[in-house]
Amino acid sequence: MSTRMLAAAVSGRGIVDPDGAVVARDDEGFARGRAAFETLRVYDGAPFRLAEHVDRLAQSASRLGLPAPDVAGVREVAGLALAAVATYDGDAVLRLYWTPGAPGGEATAVALVSPVPDWIEPARERGQRLVSLPFPARSAPWLLPGTKSVSYATNVAAEAEAKRRGADDAVLIDLDGTVLEGPVTNVWWRDGTRLLTPSLELGILAGETRAALIELARSLGYETEEGTYGLDRLLAAEEVFTSSSVREVMPVITVDDRSYASREAADALQRALRRAARR
Repeated sequence: MSTRMLAAAVSGRGIVDPDGAVVARDDEGFARGRAAFETLRVYDGAPFRLAEHVDRLAQSASRLGLPAPDVAGVREVAGLALAAVATYDGDAVLRLYWTPGAPGGEATAVALVSPVPDWIEPARERGQRLVSLPFPARSAPWLLPGTKSVSYATNVAAEAEAKRRGADDAVLIDLDGTVLEGPVTNVWWRDGTRLLTPSLELGILAGETRAALIELARSLGYETEEGTYGLDRLLAAEEVFTSSSVREVMPVITVDDRSYASREAADALQRALRRAARR
């Protein structure tokens, strides 16, 4: 499946050519990486947890010192982009951007729709291999904890380093050994019927799929626990998996030199997530 953009919409302009420029060349979102964004999966034409993602977009914008997003305007451009691909057969990816615009100009909302990357389902089937990488926690407010901004170079570099080491993805570890998150995912592991995941107080992103899994876990007989854990705690687990809006629940088969045979919780949560998303 191609990952070429399917549709694009911009506030004040409506539907635009997906291959054309949609922000000014001196927009700070492009020139300085000072813009907020959200990525969510679209099931049968319906974006999952759209309201929650728009709320988080506004929170990121506030931390970045951007004008408050026009929530109605963001939802409008999202609707326009999705309507333009109404006949598309399959799940899609919706990306929402809120960028401050050119100096002296107005802030801009952008919505882009693309296919779900075709590597995801094969990766879910075989499970992913992770490698632990040191990554300082965003502990101070000026480090923008919990903020989803377009300044994503270190996240991309972490994924690239994981692949250079022969893995599929990374799990980021604070310099004191605390497990944080993946470059674009939240990290989970299972001890018996307890599912553990790092606390939001560590400055990690409050993933919307993470929130959905916390809601779904109880109905599947699992308890959830959020806290501060060392890498040794993760390595001793019975099962490890990650979560994100586009990748959904991704089983993990290795972290560093530790292998995991179980995918019990990951498979159960993936089925429950799909059911919830398609209601």
